[in-house]
This record gives sequence, C-alpha cells and structure tokens, in this order.
Amino acid sequence: MAETLELEVATPERELVREQVSEVQLPGKNGYLGVLPGHAPLLGLLGIGTLTYVAGGTTRYLSIHDGFLEILDDHVRVLADCAERAEEIDIERARRALERSQQEAINPALGVEPAQAMAAVMRAEARLTTAQKK
Repeated sequence: MAETLELEVATPERELVREQVSEVQLPGKNGYLGVLPGHAPLLGLLGIGTLTYVAGGTTRYLSIHDGFLEILDDHVRVLADCAERAEEIDIERARRALERSQQEAINPALGVEPAQAMAAVMRAEARLTTAQKK
C-alpha cells in the first residue's frame, strides 16, 4: 500500500495545492473527515472549516468554505467555493470580519437574513482559526 496520496485543492479562481501528502483532515458538511492512503472511495460535500494536511513532515492549513470533495485510494480532490492558505489570511482583517458578522447575526435591525449571517460567522471563525495556526 502507498504511503502517500495526491492532494489537489482548487477554487474557481486558482489551484492552491497539488502535492503528495501522508494525511488529510477536511471539513465535510456533517463533520470532519480524516483521510489516509488507501481510503475507500467517497464523494461528498465540503463544509466550513480548516483543511489540514501533512506533506514532507510539515503540517499545513487552509481555510475552506463549501464545495465538493472526491476521495480515491491514492487521491483527494477538493473543489472549494473559497479557500485560503493560513499564511495568506490577514488576522486583523479576519477579526474585524468576525466581529461584523457577529453583530449582523444578533441584530435583526441590520437587515441581514439570519441564515446568511450565521454562515458569515462560521466563515469568519474558520478563517481566523486557520490563520492562527500558521
């Protein structure tokens, strides 16, 4: 059995990752999934959170927001609506976005749809959590 698998992470705008990794943990729609080489095939929906992977003994992090995933025994393909590497995220900007989205979620007078406001809070929290791991 192989000791690595190929990880591809792409958004509509760009490809972020294409490399051999030893493990991947990613946010599925209903919770996190851990993937090792030889994993059973799977198609699924991405959720909002931090994708973690290990390549060459180094752990790396990406903030992921929705999309699709495909897992094969030697390949993980992630097609995300939005994704950012931890080192690309401006922590102060992420904090301000979290504060703004929290205010929109608790204050109906701001006119933001509750489901959209909660999704914005989740995205902002994922970006901030990911950025703090770099």
